Amino acid sequence: MITFDEATKKPLPTPDTDSAAFWSGLKEGKLLLQHCLDCGNVQYYQQGMCRRCGGERLEHRAASGRGKVHSYSVVYRAPGPAFKRDVPYAVLLVELEEGPRMISSLVGAKPESVTFDMPVQLVCEKASEEITLPRFRPA
Repeated sequence: MITFDEATKKPLPTPDTDSAAFWSGLKEGKLLLQHCLDCGNVQYYQQGMCRRCGGERLEHRAASGRGKVHSYSVVYRAPGPAFKRDVPYAVLLVELEEGPRMISSLVGAKPESVTFDMPVQLVCEKASEEITLPRFRPA
């Protein structure tokens, strides 16, 4: 049986071997992207190999933190008790300046203010002692 405290606690990511550097970077205020040293591909979601060429020579480099809203949705109905106090909020698909796209959420502005191609800037938001989340604010 799930307790009220468990139901109202937001889930947090669990770093693994592939994503440990990514989460460490966010704690330091940097969004780290993987760069393939074989084909030049830049990927957001951390993996042990390049999604384009399968190469394993990947290097983490800090991203600029700048991007633009490729798509978005404003959430008016909370998906569960943990998010009830947050509605309405905007979920963003951000196209990073370096190319990859990532899903995040808007901070620092009303959800209704989001537009397509709106410039945004990374904000690192501490969620716990271990986890800092990447969010975006209008640039």
